[in-house]
Amino acid sequence: MTTQKRQLIITGMDCAECAATLERGVSRLPGVETCEVNFAAARMNLSGDVPIEAVHARIRELGYDVDLTGAANSAQIPTAKPQGGIFGFVRFLMQRPNTIAAAIGALALGLGIAAQVVHAPLIVVDSLLLASLFIAGFPVARSGLRAALINRDININLLMTIAATGAVLIGELGEGAVTMCLFAIGEALEGYTTDQARRSIRSLMQLTPAEATVLRPCMDCQGHMGQDGYTGGPCPWCGYHEEKTPLDQVAVGDLILVKSGGRIPVDGRVRQGASGVNQAPITGESMPVEKTVGDPVYAGTINGEMALEIEVTHRAADSTVSRIIHMVEEAQAQKAPVQARVDRFARVYTPLVVLIAAVLAVAPPVLFNAPFLDVGDTHGWLYRALSLLVIACPCALVISTPVSIIGAITSAARRGVLVKGGAALETLGKVKAFAFDKTGTLTQGRPIVRKTVSTECREEAGVCEACNSLLALAASVERRAAHPLAQAIVSAAAERGVLDRLPAAHEVTTLAGRGVQGLVNGQPITVGSHRFFDSAYPHQEALCQQIRAVEARGQTTMLVHDGQQVRGYITVDDPERVSSQATVAALRQLPDVQHIVMLTGDSPATASHIARMTGVDSVEANLLPEDKLQAIRKLVETYGTVAMVGDGINDTPALAAASIGIAMGCAGTAQVLETADVALMGDDLTQLPYVVALSKQTHRVISENIGLSLGIKAVFLVGALFGLTGLWMAVLADMGTSLLVTFNGMRLLNFRR
Repeated sequence: MTTQKRQLIITGMDCAECAATLERGVSRLPGVETCEVNFAAARMNLSGDVPIEAVHARIRELGYDVDLTGAANSAQIPTAKPQGGIFGFVRFLMQRPNTIAAAIGALALGLGIAAQVVHAPLIVVDSLLLASLFIAGFPVARSGLRAALINRDININLLMTIAATGAVLIGELGEGAVTMCLFAIGEALEGYTTDQARRSIRSLMQLTPAEATVLRPCMDCQGHMGQDGYTGGPCPWCGYHEEKTPLDQVAVGDLILVKSGGRIPVDGRVRQGASGVNQAPITGESMPVEKTVGDPVYAGTINGEMALEIEVTHRAADSTVSRIIHMVEEAQAQKAPVQARVDRFARVYTPLVVLIAAVLAVAPPVLFNAPFLDVGDTHGWLYRALSLLVIACPCALVISTPVSIIGAITSAARRGVLVKGGAALETLGKVKAFAFDKTGTLTQGRPIVRKTVSTECREEAGVCEACNSLLALAASVERRAAHPLAQAIVSAAAERGVLDRLPAAHEVTTLAGRGVQGLVNGQPITVGSHRFFDSAYPHQEALCQQIRAVEARGQTTMLVHDGQQVRGYITVDDPERVSSQATVAALRQLPDVQHIVMLTGDSPATASHIARMTGVDSVEANLLPEDKLQAIRKLVETYGTVAMVGDGINDTPALAAASIGIAMGCAGTAQVLETADVALMGDDLTQLPYVVALSKQTHRVISENIGLSLGIKAVFLVGALFGLTGLWMAVLADMGTSLLVTFNGMRLLNFRR
């Protein structure tokens, strides 16, 4: 047996119950191993050995369809804003057979009511009402009956079909027609609002242009052939020429040109030029970020005042914006714990409602001689049971949670915050303790070298030849490392003109939390922390005293060993973020937050300096990755729900051990996106209080929606029992509640703290 994985784009899903119906129906096919339907993204993920034609047939049997064109998943969505309001809804109605039937049925119902008002012949009125009921109700009945036959499942469509059929049988043709048309239009309206939410996240796809301007060399130039020995290949005189190329044909390594004001089409690295780039669409940063040679740039961001030549580092399908969209849609599909509880309740609740309705229709007439059918203006118990059947549909309850999760996750994505699922969103609102990494999180993450001190130096400024040699030696090893401190040393060496004095080291090894080692001209060179050197490389007490004095001022030191002796040390300063203090203060003001701690591998003196500046409650220093892991475990034991905020590389174990891991400043870093539960795509720490507040607001909205769903139904259920609620009122209550909780959940799309 060969297991195949497929992804299908589903059309016709209007509510979360549709996704559940599809999952159960397709899972029953022989050969299907797993079937998961992402209602928010309208996608089905399928694995197993099953003919795809059989899957398509089953989907259509259940009343839905498959988009074989891929248009709904295309990255090239039209840039024109979709029309909203009543005209947008009318356009939506005309797009699918089910919604077209609902529209025609509603039109026939309107004509039937008008004919009744003008006292048209009864046959005309009844014909119009019957046509309305049949046209609008046929897709509903077909879907409900097929779900019952295929899934052994009672869904909302079957309940509505039973109610409408019962109304006709007891002579309430008008009630049946109104019931079915209101339901069909309500379902279409619910689908329309859901479609608007899907478009909201897919609008991120519009950030990238359809083409890129690729710079290609003039090859085998006939005009210069033979000149100065030129025999072919790239022409040294013509240089590059611009060529418009479809985005899917742009390859890694290609050189592209992005002019002033243009959108950057793919992820890359600046090869030539300098310009401010507006990264707000990806990271949420409000101010343009200056980009120069060597800096990364991301697809969907907007170039500023100068043209940039960019080397492509990722294909369009693998760009940052594509990964964000993919992960957001996956996140929307993940159920929060509260949603799972609601779904379990609904699975038991729906068949129970049918049983109660059947008992309600039969028991009073049999036991108390109450009227089964209507008598005069008094509704019989069959009519009341049908009303109860409609009112008690769990549609509003089932959709109350997922629509809120979709709205919140999409809102966060617009602000440059990736929340990976409803469970993460729910946990975030319960955090009682926050643990912060220092470098790149509470600090700017762009340290600079303050001083280079060789053991042979006799000058106060630290710029003698011995100090330059020390810096060159450290840079030769750090050129192969990616840590921010390494980048600071390399940048300082380049500024002093000593970066190329020695070749780049070979066999470079990172010593987690300690330093880095490598071979330079055959000699083992080590660059590491003072704590590491105290145990590994003995050195003079006078040197230790100098280093302690520097660290007491909040600077970090790195010592250098050349295989024979300690050559000196380099001091680095990483200033705190401007937003760190305000962020810590904002978190402390949130309900339930009890403790904020900083965990760092730096020295106690450096850590204490940053702790004082940012206002955290406590600090733990000199921590290796495994020490941070143990610190997080202790915090979890003490506080229960703990969030770890870090750069997502050295802090991976701690991020995984925390109740929720939050990665900082990770645009373009696939490892970080996979590790963290929440990713702040830009270097904006102020987004952390925002997303915590969003989580708490989402929890409130979900509670409101569940309360509305159950409260409104309870009122109308009482009315149904006493014969005060008609069928059309029952449908209005059910669909009205569904739309109410949908719109309430969609308010989170525009959440502002």
